[in-house]
Amino acid sequence: MLDPQLVAFIGIAALLTITPGADTALVTKNAITRGRPAAFRTTLGICLGCLVHSVGSALGLSAILASSARAFEIVKWMGAAYLAWIGIQGLMASGAARPAVEARASRASFAEGLFTNLLNPKVALFYLTFLPQFIGPGEPVLQKSVLLASIHILMGLVWLTLVAHFLTSLGGALGRPAVRRRIEQVTGALLVALGVRLALARR
Repeated sequence: MLDPQLVAFIGIAALLTITPGADTALVTKNAITRGRPAAFRTTLGICLGCLVHSVGSALGLSAILASSARAFEIVKWMGAAYLAWIGIQGLMASGAARPAVEARASRASFAEGLFTNLLNPKVALFYLTFLPQFIGPGEPVLQKSVLLASIHILMGLVWLTLVAHFLTSLGGALGRPAVRRRIEQVTGALLVALGVRLALARR
């Protein structure tokens, strides 16, 4: 018999996964400007960042961000600055001719995905407050937390990979310089806006 708490978690987590945000904007930008391999590495970085936060939550480390205003503010401002920096880079470079150096683009894409999540205290607080709602009395907290987080991360991996595949499969239409420039401008502006929103966020 399926655990009703697990079923409820899967439904809510799926809805949250497909809701557009910084992850989707970043994968979209890198899929259009750097190609499918870079977008996939961005996704891997995002998932690794989520995994780190979920383990930190399960071990109680994320409680530091929840209880310490100073720690939360430091991580928040670092994350906001990083998001804004990526967005500004996209705005400045939109439409510019750039050499396709695959290894460098792959490393940059992975790092962008990783640090946009690692430096976002909201991700840590999400796991800290969201997962316990689906852990019943007497259940092993660490094991159940890891299970739930793994399901959420797997959903993110599948969803963002599908997004990248879909975008890059439209290469003929989206690969045109004018279209690519506009997409990079839009995603860059969105990342800057998300950075500002994170800067204004409260615990």
